[in-house]
Amino acid sequence: MAKQIGALIKLQIKGGAANPSPPVGPALGAKGVNIMEFCKQFNARTQDKPGKVLPVVITVYIDKSFDFIIKTPPVAIQLLEVTKLKGGSAEPNRKKVASVTWEQVKTIAEEKMTDLNAFTIDSAMRMVAGTARSMGITVSGNAPWNN
Repeated sequence: MAKQIGALIKLQIKGGAANPSPPVGPALGAKGVNIMEFCKQFNARTQDKPGKVLPVVITVYIDKSFDFIIKTPPVAIQLLEVTKLKGGSAEPNRKKVASVTWEQVKTIAEEKMTDLNAFTIDSAMRMVAGTARSMGITVSGNAPWNN
């Protein structure tokens, strides 16, 4: 028989840097999860991605045991890494802060494809381009589906 799920917790933690301080400690402590055990497992699984912000979905069961799934970094974080910016534009419709190529958009879309609700790489690329646009980042060149 399958375990009964008690709660789902969604957090964003830097790879290899989980510790019992907020936001991890209070979120897990409220559900009765062993915080140090989670931190050890998370850090062991993410030691190859130090400093990258990683979304994690923690499934807490009725008996206080847990499983977790580590997802790929958010598109906005990946765009900031590619453009080497600290943040997006305060006025994205008026003030553009950077530019990316469709090739860079495609690599981000391919990496993020498992977590997106898109069936084709073109639709995933459109999602990434939309995120870039909302951050004040222009996508230069012709879109591959317009050729």
